[in-house]
Amino acid sequence: MLQEPPVIEPHLKGPRVDGRRLRSERTKVLIIEAYLELLRNNSQTPTAAQIAEQAGYSVRSIFERFADFNALNLATADYAIVSGQAEAVARDVDGDRPTRIRSHVRTRALACEKWLPLWRVLVATQDQLAELKTRVVRARFGNIERMKLMYGPELSTLLAPEREQLLIALGTLISFECWDQMRDCYSLSLEAAQGVWISAIDRALPPTPTVT
Repeated sequence: MLQEPPVIEPHLKGPRVDGRRLRSERTKVLIIEAYLELLRNNSQTPTAAQIAEQAGYSVRSIFERFADFNALNLATADYAIVSGQAEAVARDVDGDRPTRIRSHVRTRALACEKWLPLWRVLVATQDQLAELKTRVVRARFGNIERMKLMYGPELSTLLAPEREQLLIALGTLISFECWDQMRDCYSLSLEAAQGVWISAIDRALPPTPTVT
């Protein structure tokens, strides 16, 4: 059975804080955003000095707020989780099969396009920090939960073992790693890569039950 890891509250959430703490939290966010911008513009992980320059702070300011790069990666993962959940609102859940597939694929593709540079870093460093590995696993399970929502009619026609196997296969199909291959290895356009996913998902799903 697919077993989700325990829920860990993101570090960027917390109780009401005073003005000084709010400014410190804002500085953390600006550092995280600078880190993400550098990751998107360069395949190499940026140095602390590069992040500091991009954010407009000193290197000392970074490490006053993050103990090390693992802590920065963990906080950035939490930031991405919160942002990704806000951006990836499920749409067309009650639409017909083609509409649901296209809507799901577009949402997933845009998320992969935006967060793939960070995902590469998280996967490469997840064994260095148990909490970071938990975030990676939870992101994968979030992908599964979205498919349960979008493809409920089709999945309802399968027995539990078959349904679980299909969800694992589809989760692998629309993973960040797959998107990375299509975009960077095979040089597919955003539209062409989505077309691959749409066609593959449509073939993999069982027939949509007829509504009577």
